[in-house]
Amino acid sequence: MTRLDAGGLRFNVERLDGQGAPGAGGRETVVLVHGIATDNLTSYYFTVAPVFAAAGYDVVMYDQRGHGRTTRPPHGYRIEQFSGDLALLLDELGVAGPVHLVGNSFGGTVALDYALHHPGRVASVLIVESEPPTEAWARKMSGLLAGSAYQLHDERTLPWIEETYGRHEARLVRWSMRLLHGTSIAEDIAASRIPDEAAWRSLAVPVLAVYGANSDLADMAGWLRGLLPHCRTHAVQGHGHSVLVGTPETVGPLLLEWVREGHKQLIGDPVELGESHEEPGERQEELREGRDPAPAGLHAGVPTP
Repeated sequence: MTRLDAGGLRFNVERLDGQGAPGAGGRETVVLVHGIATDNLTSYYFTVAPVFAAAGYDVVMYDQRGHGRTTRPPHGYRIEQFSGDLALLLDELGVAGPVHLVGNSFGGTVALDYALHHPGRVASVLIVESEPPTEAWARKMSGLLAGSAYQLHDERTLPWIEETYGRHEARLVRWSMRLLHGTSIAEDIAASRIPDEAAWRSLAVPVLAVYGANSDLADMAGWLRGLLPHCRTHAVQGHGHSVLVGTPETVGPLLLEWVREGHKQLIGDPVELGESHEEPGERQEELREGRDPAPAGLHAGVPTP
């Protein structure tokens, strides 16, 4: 692991070197961006990172600000600051050509924000259980973070998490308490710079959005295809929000195929906006039978009773 100074923070970075991607003049780079609160770069280390490295891609993983072994400042958690960190890190690492960005949960939101503001530096975006930063997203995420922080003040919460989800999850939640109770992250997310709809409709970067079919977020697949002109979606049956770690043997090859060939099919070939798509919420009835068993707080990284 490498400690890298950028933007006044010290970041924890891990790199895996590929052996030369098939058909590439040089090695392409895949950057993995993790979720919020209980997450860090290790969620990729034993899931999809080895898949990309074995296929010949250079892989970059890092702990986002306030997470893992990266500096945890008391303030500075707006979405544009997270995506700004990514730009600084790629500069410091000397990553030249356009990269493939993979983002899980909140990490996908960061990846999309980065792609919108740096389209020339992005070959494609792959999001897993994520959504773009919108006004509705900012309100929801801020509320989830604030609610999780409140729940964790209750001394009964951690024992319940350990009993229900195990010691590992409880340990991650203990780490997240430092972020939720020691920073202004909930307030900062609410104050984030939010792109307007026209900006998203102009995004020329190919996007693959993967959702667990039993997740609440699966509702937005059709809406996202209507919003982003170069977007495809894929539902993984039998899984919810934790699909990345729940079935890496499914998600890994799916993401790899997109990076190798799938994204090329959408370059210069926007999806017609008239294509049939449902607005978020239309699949609620359909999901009731197989609803994601993960608690609502997991979208903010913290399971709560």
